[in-house]
Amino acid sequence: MNRVYVCSCFGITEQQVKKHAADGACTPRQIASASKAGTDCGSCVRRIQALLGRGSCPRRELADQGMPVLSEVLAEAGADQREAVEYGTAGREAA
Repeated sequence: MNRVYVCSCFGITEQQVKKHAADGACTPRQIASASKAGTDCGSCVRRIQALLGRGSCPRRELADQGMPVLSEVLAEAGADQREAVEYGTAGREAA
């Protein structure tokens, strides 16, 4: 099986990004919250955007209502809700 890496910094593959998208991640920021992809050098963000496409998000209504839509994905990734909200600092050391 060929693995096509989207994020070299964290070893995130296209398949992983697609799984997070299927689980409800609709934006590169939500993919980053679930996998860290795009939070280091940022060179993969455009590729993540391309994989997500411009289609409808199956859980956008829940997100718009402020409901948690990535709780299962975050639990699998070992991240807590606070890290997901603090996108700019999730997975990084304080300066």
